[in-house]
This record gives sequence, C-alpha cells and structure tokens, in this order.
Amino acid sequence: MTPEAVTKTLVRYLPIVIMAIGWEAIARMNLVDSLALPPLSKVAVAWADLMRDGELVDNGASSLYRGGVGLLLAIAVGGGLGIAMARFRILDMFINPLVELFYPLPKSALIPVTVLWLGFGDGSKILLIFLGCMIPVTIGAYNGARGSDHALIWSARGMGAGSMRMIFDVVLPSALPEILNGIRTALALAFILLVSSELIVSQKGFGYLIGYLGSTGSYEGMYAVVLTVAFLGFAADRIYQLVMQRLLRWRE
Repeated sequence: MTPEAVTKTLVRYLPIVIMAIGWEAIARMNLVDSLALPPLSKVAVAWADLMRDGELVDNGASSLYRGGVGLLLAIAVGGGLGIAMARFRILDMFINPLVELFYPLPKSALIPVTVLWLGFGDGSKILLIFLGCMIPVTIGAYNGARGSDHALIWSARGMGAGSMRMIFDVVLPSALPEILNGIRTALALAFILLVSSELIVSQKGFGYLIGYLGSTGSYEGMYAVVLTVAFLGFAADRIYQLVMQRLLRWRE
C-alpha cells in the first residue's frame, strides 16, 4: 500500500478514533453516569473476558449462522423472483402489488408471526431475515432487469438465443449493479433483524447476550457485544463493497 493510500485510510477513519477518545474522556470525567456510559477501556476488558469465556464466540456463531442462511435464501429467491417479474408480465401483475404492500411494513413487526409459526429456535430468525431481506433484493433485481438494454435483448433474440440463455447472458449482467445494491441494503437489514429478534425471543445469539448482560447490570459486557455487532456489520459492508467493485470491474 502506498503512503498516499495509508494517509487516505487514516483520514477516512479518523472520526472513529476521535469518537473512541471522546467516549473514554467523557466517562472518565463523569460527565455521564458510568452506568449509562462505562469507560471504553473497561468495555475492552469486558470484551476480552467474554472472548476468553467463549460466550461471545458461541453466541456469535449462532447469530452469524442465522443471519447467513436467511440472507443467502433471500438473495437466491429475491434475485430470481425480481428477474422473473421483469420478464413475465403475468407474474409482475400478481407479485408486484404484494411487494409494494410489504415494502413499507416494519420488518420487526413480523417477529411474533415467525415465532408463532416456527417457535423460538433458529427457524423463526432465519425466516424473519429471509422475509425482510428478500424485498430489497427483489426490488433491485426487478429494476435492474427492467432497465436492461432492449437493443441487446432484441439482438440476442435475433441470434436465436433462448429465454434462459438471454437471461444469463444479457439480462443478468445488465441488472447486476441494481441487484448488488439491493443485496447491500439487505446485508445491513439482516443485522438489524437478527439482533432485534434475538433481543425479544431467543436463548442464544448476540441479541440474547445484549439483553442478558443488560438485565444483570453487566453494562461493560453489554456495550462490548453491541460494539462487536457494529464492527462486524461495518466489516461485512466494507468487504461487500470490495466484492462489488471486483464484480463490476468488467463494466469499466
């Protein structure tokens, strides 16, 4: 990495460093009740204790499994459904009103429904994440496929390409930017829905651990788990952006 790139990276993440220093200073000077905002150094110690005891790893593994499965299902089903809606008018007529109906619905409102259907285990969390994340992926795939270059589609038809060949060779590459943007939205939503559902109805996971530590007065540990989720989400988004750049490099 060049010195210019290192400097740019340091400047980019400087606000996070300033926030951390400010957090520690405010807590140490008792400007905020230590119960409400413990020093960041104590939060770091609590994080190390949770890692050493294995609680953070065990609960984190459960959360990442639920989030990963739900998100992958949403990408597979939502992407395919969005492209199919764009290509087949009859499917668009039946599915589009349902997408428009559920799009503004707060996805956390589905938590009691998924628990009623599948209980308190992994299934209800996976279903919630699948249902919540499928909508932005479907919309992205639909908009991308609808915006495909008609000249390329007509050319492919003129060359004798079948429906499936045209979708994979013409429609999908053209729709890829919109699909990837929809997946990025779904990625952030997956973390939100995961922790929300685990806070309310779970006996394992990041959300459960946050609620448990908060209810027992272990606020340093609670903040440690919250920051872990925040940094995992941050890292996932940054990694995904790198993947997006690589997948879209051919368009340049």
